[in-house]
Amino acid sequence: MKTYSIAIHGGAGTLVKGMMTKNLENQYKAALKEALNAGFSVLANGGTSVDAVKESVIILENSHLFNAGKGAVFTADGTHEMDASIMDGKSLNAGAVSLISGIKNPISLAYDVMEKSEHVFLAGEGAMKFAKMNNYTMEPASYFFDDFRHEQWLELKDTDSFQLDHAKKKDSKFGTVGAVACDINGNIAAATSTGGMTNKRFGRVGDSPMIGAGNYANNKTCAISCTGSGEFFIRGVVAYDVACLIEHKGMSLSDASNEVIHKRILEIGGDGGLIAVDSEGNVSMPFNTEGMYRATKSSNGYEEISIYK
Repeated sequence: MKTYSIAIHGGAGTLVKGMMTKNLENQYKAALKEALNAGFSVLANGGTSVDAVKESVIILENSHLFNAGKGAVFTADGTHEMDASIMDGKSLNAGAVSLISGIKNPISLAYDVMEKSEHVFLAGEGAMKFAKMNNYTMEPASYFFDDFRHEQWLELKDTDSFQLDHAKKKDSKFGTVGAVACDINGNIAAATSTGGMTNKRFGRVGDSPMIGAGNYANNKTCAISCTGSGEFFIRGVVAYDVACLIEHKGMSLSDASNEVIHKRILEIGGDGGLIAVDSEGNVSMPFNTEGMYRATKSSNGYEEISIYK
């Protein structure tokens, strides 16, 4: 049997170490562990990598600690606009949604776009119409309300500023969530979900729902889920860039992902991190911020749950 493994992230950039209480750190690690184990048990029971990454991301979306689903940040209008994407490395099928509101688990809707439509990417009103056609329950705004997120927004409300969750100018650093997995058949998949940036305007969309930028999977190379300064990850086509280095330069998963995060994205002014897996079950989790909420587990017995370097 092949090595199967999973890696998850809850965002790059973290609370500055001095601000992180032991209690809060334990909460984060417990949430990461729950999501990790949920996805890993899918793999251990012979499930697909696609189902594993979806399962892990759902758990992270259900936690108010992360900027996705329940913990999504506020837009300039005081609403929530969420994005998500999922990709199957075996078939290269993918599904993505953007600018959606009231959906408890955006990753489930992205999955349904992949499985139940002829399309890859649905946004805004159309995506919401598709959700209603597929009998999604609309959660009230109160479900997504979080005191900490609200405070974050009030600091920026009625200004032209926006706040990337992990940006250096604030101590409130949280982010996008994601998962990558390799199943017992060597098939890989990636899933990413986010609430975007606090006080975002004009229907801003980051890298998370963009196939090739914030999310990508191809059995021939790797599966990637990114987190960081979305505008730069879009410009650098980061997820696909890692795959390209593997395919065209013959780099290892570790070398390719480190090259992109520690060199290429920094050269254009971006920061953040990514998680990656290949069809051999190898995992890489580089980041160039102070920390990245991350965890990985493999059938070879390796397990890690970390926040800081």
